[in-house]
Amino acid sequence: MGTATTPPAALEKLFETSHDANPNDVLGKTKPEDNNMSSVLDHQPLDEDTHSATDSKTLQQERSGDSSGDVEAGCAQYDPAFTVGWDGGDSDPENPRSLPVLRKWAIVLITSAGSFCVTATSSIYTSTNQQIMREFNISREIAVLGLSLFVLGLSFGPMLLSPMSEFYGRRPIYISSWFMFTVWLIPSAVAHNIQTMLVARFLDGFSGSAFLAVTGGTVGDLFDKEELQVPMLIYSMAPFVGPSVGPLIGGFINYNTNWRWTYYVLLMWAGVLLILLALFVPETYHPVLLRRKAARIRKLTGDPRWLASTERQEKSLSKTLLTSLYRPFQLLVLEPMLLNLCIYSALLLGILYLFFGAFPQVFTATHGFNLWQNGLPFLGILGGMALAGALDPVWKRIRERLVAQAERDTGIPGRSEPEFRLPSLVLGAVMVPVGLFWFAWTSYSSVHWIVPIIGTAFFGGGMLLAFTGIFTFLVDAYPLYAASALAANSFVRCSVAAAFPLFGHQMFDTLGFQWAGSLLGFLAVAMMPFPYIFFKYGKRIRGKSRFATGG
Repeated sequence: MGTATTPPAALEKLFETSHDANPNDVLGKTKPEDNNMSSVLDHQPLDEDTHSATDSKTLQQERSGDSSGDVEAGCAQYDPAFTVGWDGGDSDPENPRSLPVLRKWAIVLITSAGSFCVTATSSIYTSTNQQIMREFNISREIAVLGLSLFVLGLSFGPMLLSPMSEFYGRRPIYISSWFMFTVWLIPSAVAHNIQTMLVARFLDGFSGSAFLAVTGGTVGDLFDKEELQVPMLIYSMAPFVGPSVGPLIGGFINYNTNWRWTYYVLLMWAGVLLILLALFVPETYHPVLLRRKAARIRKLTGDPRWLASTERQEKSLSKTLLTSLYRPFQLLVLEPMLLNLCIYSALLLGILYLFFGAFPQVFTATHGFNLWQNGLPFLGILGGMALAGALDPVWKRIRERLVAQAERDTGIPGRSEPEFRLPSLVLGAVMVPVGLFWFAWTSYSSVHWIVPIIGTAFFGGGMLLAFTGIFTFLVDAYPLYAASALAANSFVRCSVAAAFPLFGHQMFDTLGFQWAGSLLGFLAVAMMPFPYIFFKYGKRIRGKSRFATGG
């Protein structure tokens, strides 16, 4: 092994701890262990690549100190002594976790506001349907396509944008995707035919999906696992609260003015967020920051051996994109437990998006609600989600008791199983059908309008509890393939949800409000046993898996 070139004296202090950098410090990774919601850290495929796709020969070379492996073009042979990491771990001034608390919270709130805006944009469209149908002379089925295509864009976007963030960092993806999200609002605002509107809606959903795929990783970049609970709770709720708020905002706008003002308001909203992103959201992705640091050191010292750990195992963009495309479908085919949870997630989100057409239909017919009042029933779902979010400390305590019991049974300190994340899903699976049946059989003109809205609160709370349990379970059960497991869930969930609005109005017309709502309740009842089955027997099922931990 050659002798390292000594850096200039002015750089000694900056690099003094780089020679023995801890791999976890180098990667800046966080493995969530403490609570239910904070496990949904990242949707980018870096974790599984660094664990499962790294060449075994490279790992052996690293452990033995052998530097014979090839590295990035233009660099010398890899030398572990010249690994560039964070000096002092999280206290390094260049580490995003060393930012002031207020700055970190500003980043979380701005990026979460992006997720909120995107999902609100998906549902706000439903409040424009009546005016669009008259102006463009189209049927209800064609008008509803604007909602379905936006949600379909949300399902496809992360497949491309998430792996790109691994190569270019989070900030370029945020800025470019949000700029395009804002741009694609313009054709919707000025459209003179439905074709323009539909194309723009799909591309708008595709562009905005970056905030659903990448923001969770930003939260993990900024906070260590002991601090994650509250910021991850804010991020986790934003994309589910947004769809419930959209009809409230849109109903008020469209009741008082022309439908095009819906998009003018969205343009102003998105424009403000674009400015905030550009001014206050820096790059936070640790591997990208470390690559920049290593490049700066190589330039200052003239020694090409200074490398970030990810530079020796970096794959091409095309290979990473290919992996991100095929692996989620591989898991869906080979992992029945994952497939079941994806189907259940799709059912829940599909029902939520079906309600965007059903609520105006039901409350206009039974209680005479006007356009702006038709947004009020979504307050029930919103309130249920808020109450469910407040229960997060309860699930943390339940998990701690399960871990303590496992420690007593096995004698292994900190013994934990992925199934310990599922109690919230078990309760949510019960609350969802209760809420659906409640809503269905109180949708009479003789029953006060607040009663079915209370039923929707059970559905909203149960849905959030279910999603929380599913997401965190997938991260724990598939630690090497967490990004692909979450991508599979996102793709199935949004693809199916895109289809539900297309038949919702006809279903409620044909079956009637009570039996249409009951049909949804029966579907939820059919899925209700599976969360408990996975909680009870999930470890045994994972034992037969090729991909899950314990398999």
